[in-house]
Amino acid sequence: MTHKPASDRYEHMPYIASGDSGLKIPRISMGLWHNFGEADNPIKAREILLHAFDRGVTYFDLANNYGPPPGSAETFFGAFLKQDLSKHRDELLIATKAGHAMWEGPYGDGSSRKNLMASLNQSLKRLQLDYVDIFYSHRYDTETPLEETLQALVDIVRSGKALYIGLSKYPPKQATEAYAFLRSNGCPCVIQQDRYSLLSRKVEQGVLDTAAENGVGFCAFSPLAQGLLTDRYLDGIPADARMNKSPFLKQTDLSKEKLHALQQLSQHAAQRGQKLSQMALAWLLHDARVSTVLIGSSSVQQLSENLHCLENTHFEAEELNRIHQIIDPFAV
Repeated sequence: MTHKPASDRYEHMPYIASGDSGLKIPRISMGLWHNFGEADNPIKAREILLHAFDRGVTYFDLANNYGPPPGSAETFFGAFLKQDLSKHRDELLIATKAGHAMWEGPYGDGSSRKNLMASLNQSLKRLQLDYVDIFYSHRYDTETPLEETLQALVDIVRSGKALYIGLSKYPPKQATEAYAFLRSNGCPCVIQQDRYSLLSRKVEQGVLDTAAENGVGFCAFSPLAQGLLTDRYLDGIPADARMNKSPFLKQTDLSKEKLHALQQLSQHAAQRGQKLSQMALAWLLHDARVSTVLIGSSSVQQLSENLHCLENTHFEAEELNRIHQIIDPFAV
């Protein structure tokens, strides 16, 4: 049966404009990088997405290669949308990306016009949609002329297959050039997406300021550092932890010294009436340059818990200094 969304869903979530655009975006968004592929539990995945929408999460973030296997997250979301939220399509911001390896041969990777156009066409078929709200260039590709990538993005919007353009993981120099090109062609970039957390701060070296100065919103992904900024590892590494099976998070990422720092952060979060994960998300949201924080989830309980971060995003300057003293030695 088609899901009947909660009538009070828009009372739970604050929305702000993404940069200088008219596009309002929820402060917390839903990422489908993990837990929504072919190998995952579709019943649990459906429950997570429905709960997110019932709590005012309107932005759902995908990419052509999300799975596993690649493409299966889009396939799942397309079926989910058709079954449960087809009547609410215009309440949703659905984003996808292209730019990383997706299929064999010279055209299945990178940010060439050939790859971007073909990738989006494939994504739309999997999603069972005529258009996406945001289409991202998933990475800056040093082997493709930047103008070729950007012109393809402009043409994609003009074709009606995407409403807005976003960039992901673009260095400040190339991002500045891209912002200018897209704006001059009547297709301004509305959002830049990059990794950002208490443990990953590289975007503070130009990416955040460049986006803000150009009227571009910012979306933080991996805000909990693949789970390190949660209670999950505070007593060591559980047997079923992602760290034991993920190529993106290894046991060497959790030294004794870092574990001690995380335990100190958790104690500070408790003084705020929050869990470590909630404080880590709130820390991102207190920065006016951050438009939205992209969270993943493996359960409704985890999602609900993290959404409570919105109840307290205020930090005194002295408090921020204390947090940074604890974690800065381990941030990259």
